[in-house]
Amino acid sequence: MLKGQFEAAEIVDNNERIAAALLEQGLITLDDFLPPALVAQLATEAIDLRRGEGLRPAGIGRGPSQHLNEGIRGDQIRWLEPDTATPAQRHYLEILEALRQAINRHLFLGLFGFEGHLALYPPGAYYRKHLDQFQGTQHRLVTVILYLNPDWRDEDGGQLRIYPDPTDEGCHQDLLPVAGRLVCFLSGDFPHEVLPARRERLSITGWFRQRD
Repeated sequence: MLKGQFEAAEIVDNNERIAAALLEQGLITLDDFLPPALVAQLATEAIDLRRGEGLRPAGIGRGPSQHLNEGIRGDQIRWLEPDTATPAQRHYLEILEALRQAINRHLFLGLFGFEGHLALYPPGAYYRKHLDQFQGTQHRLVTVILYLNPDWRDEDGGQLRIYPDPTDEGCHQDLLPVAGRLVCFLSGDFPHEVLPARRERLSITGWFRQRD
């Protein structure tokens, strides 16, 4: 079997594992989700955007109520748009489209599309505890986070802290943002936060949505 065919088969298998885990537990962490070369290219593009001032501070809220609040979140973002996506970004979006279809087959959520952005956290930046659904709306149903950080260590910080039981503040799971790691969970069920990091932290964060 050719290398490209092997990678395609492996991605299909991963998508099925993710969908099955969402059905059973609502949450899954999967390492080496993408080929390392693709992860590295996505990371390079995020860094190039930062150098070219192609990232902007992320806001909180939606529509007219959206505003900046560095006391809540300090990341910089660039939304992924299919019409202007790079080849590496298009490849990732194609893989996510296959994942969307797998999730719909297992969970019957009626997911119709994906929205997401490159996210860069400067050293010391964080995102306070939150849910990935706007108040009064439930369009974002499944959160998908891909990390792009090579050689990340415990001492670098920047963990994603997930609270599996919203009623128990002391119960949480901390996940390092290591390159190639995918974290996927039901958006309305898992409060989470990003802890401060000691070095620049990169990810692609997005959501599978229902129609508005």
